[in-house]
Amino acid sequence: MFTPQGPTLRELAVQAFSSIEHGYDLLAPKFDHTPFRTPAHLLDAAVRTVRPLGPFATGLDICCGTGAGVGVLRRLCDERVTGVDFSAGMLAAASASASAAASPSRSASSASHAASPEFTSAAVDWVRADARALPFAPVFDLAVSFGAFGHFLPAERPVLFAQAHAVLRPGGLFVFPVPAPPRVGSPLYWALWGFDTAMRLRNLLWHPRFVMYYRTFRLPDVLDELARTGFTTELLPLTDLGRRPDGSPRCALVVARRR
Repeated sequence: MFTPQGPTLRELAVQAFSSIEHGYDLLAPKFDHTPFRTPAHLLDAAVRTVRPLGPFATGLDICCGTGAGVGVLRRLCDERVTGVDFSAGMLAAASASASAAASPSRSASSASHAASPEFTSAAVDWVRADARALPFAPVFDLAVSFGAFGHFLPAERPVLFAQAHAVLRPGGLFVFPVPAPPRVGSPLYWALWGFDTAMRLRNLLWHPRFVMYYRTFRLPDVLDELARTGFTTELLPLTDLGRRPDGSPRCALVVARRR
């Protein structure tokens, strides 16, 4: 599927009928060869938008997966960067990718888009933990998350946001991208609707659950929950990613500041 190096249809099926943790452990070695990885142009746009809000000494990538967000933080933070995820397989893949990117002997074919001459000298740590129970004191200046919120039900978001708030220093930023919703009736609208419906049916009929929904992360609800948690928020358009026909940005960056 996707590319010759990517997972087979059988491997994706096995993952789909596993728990979230075990499913990503299985997918981790081939995850970066799927369309599920956060694209480089989005990561680059996030770096350009967040950099003027710094400087930042320490950064945390929440639900880091194979480390795409850690690559963003390594371009923004000067002292230490930490990636946290509850999948041991994803953390192993992230660590291996970061090591390869840092190696001067890496080949062009093995280097990921995270390899960048903009990298600072910040140390990198990998921690296995649940994002709903982060094992950190308030020591971070910047926390990011890319593509992980679909794994949390709406009722879990207040706990997730409270954890992000708790690990930031006063004035620290919690940053994540939010794409504009697809036009009602468009092919993408029906594709996401169909995926979420299939996932709900799967979870009714099969255990353990695999939580991944695309249509439950409504921006007005999210902004309200962030405010209740103790953040002040603003939306910064990622204009590099283009605009919709009505002139609105295709994607924006939520910037939540701890009071």
